[in-house]
Amino acid sequence: MDSQLTYNYKVIRQFTIMTVVWGIVGMTVGVLIAAQLAWPALNFDLPWLTYSRLRPLHTNAVIFAFGGCALFATSLYVVQRTCQTRLISDKLAAFVFWGWTAVILLAAITLPLGITSSKEYAELEWPIDLLITVVWVAYAILFFGTIMKRRTPHIYVANWFYGAFILTVAVLHVVNSAELPVSLWKSYSVYPGAIDAMVQWWYGHNAVGFFLTAGFLGIMYYFVPKQAERPIYSYRLSVVHFWALISLYMWAGPHHLHYTALPNWAQSIGMVFSLMLLAPSWGGMINGVMTLSGAWHKLRSDPILRFMIVSLSFYGMSTFEGPMMSIKTVNALSHYTDWTIGHVHSGALGWVGLISIGAVYALIKPLFNREFYSVKLIEVHFWVATIGIVLYIAAMWIAGVMQGLMWRAVNSDGTLTYSFVESLEATHPYYVVRLLGGALFLLGMFVMAWNLYKTLGRSAETVPSTAAQTA
Repeated sequence: MDSQLTYNYKVIRQFTIMTVVWGIVGMTVGVLIAAQLAWPALNFDLPWLTYSRLRPLHTNAVIFAFGGCALFATSLYVVQRTCQTRLISDKLAAFVFWGWTAVILLAAITLPLGITSSKEYAELEWPIDLLITVVWVAYAILFFGTIMKRRTPHIYVANWFYGAFILTVAVLHVVNSAELPVSLWKSYSVYPGAIDAMVQWWYGHNAVGFFLTAGFLGIMYYFVPKQAERPIYSYRLSVVHFWALISLYMWAGPHHLHYTALPNWAQSIGMVFSLMLLAPSWGGMINGVMTLSGAWHKLRSDPILRFMIVSLSFYGMSTFEGPMMSIKTVNALSHYTDWTIGHVHSGALGWVGLISIGAVYALIKPLFNREFYSVKLIEVHFWVATIGIVLYIAAMWIAGVMQGLMWRAVNSDGTLTYSFVESLEATHPYYVVRLLGGALFLLGMFVMAWNLYKTLGRSAETVPSTAAQTA
């Protein structure tokens, strides 16, 4: 490789730092609304602090701000390193960063004010939707343009996953956000009734499938082998994983609409494709974990690698649980209960959160050329976060199954055994445990921020990096 090769690391540094910042912001809001579910008076009777307004702020901040910045940072790093070429345009890279930051700030202003389209994970109103579209097109040009000018004949598999994530999210966003503006900050969906629900959950589940799965699998396929200093267990399996995943995920959305006005055949299609998804999902999980073959001892001494491998464990668990919950008879118990919340957060905190945190830690030395202030603090972060996740999801699993059983319990005369209020009272202790778990995960993010702050305050290493970098 050309020793004078330079990469654009400025935009990656920006997105990496903002991953931590937005993670803290989004998770702080999450802890607040978890506390409100246990003690409703914590909204202080202020409309912009109500659960209904802060919950979409939490989901958008964690998914699109924290997760989005992690994906931008890692994809723009990986595409340069694996293609051995600089991003095609520094100005376009800067536009992507500042444009996405503007989207996040507009979301942080409009959602607490109650300005919303009311479509889950797509709450932002039409002017922001247009800005998202422009930024996303710029991101796609930046990413694929860099691949086109690569110095290597091969396109590494991580870039396949990033590419699928970029293209699919673009289609999902444009189709689901088709709306008729009636004022500057209000619009209505162009789709009627059940069709709107179908389009929404085609979007909603594929936001999980491509934004929160395919993109983060791109992180896994680069950073796990890199951190383990081992080749990926099976490159052939990674290609099979890719094609199977993107072929099947698109059709799983209807499982969110079991027992609704959606036609039964559409519900059944969603269930069948969800069950088939188990195979590629576990194929990818096994591929990542087995990359450690011959290097398992590294888990004892490398907490960054531990973040990544444990995240894969949560990925495997979540992608087993999801297909099981899509089965109609199981869904009859789980639907509308906190079991769903436990499932979502085992994926969001366990898979997305831990792999993102591991990738950010892995990026610090090559981006900033500094040794960590404290490796011990990374260890502390790992254990605090992991314990927090386990408390959170265990509380929600137990609460969810309990809710489902209480809601369906009937007396011999056919009347309900429990009132809804009684199920709420029984759930309260689990909400407190969920709050504790979320608070621990948030504490881990503060530990990370402190460690990185002290790390970046150190002087740069005197040893030059392997390739010259430019600001």
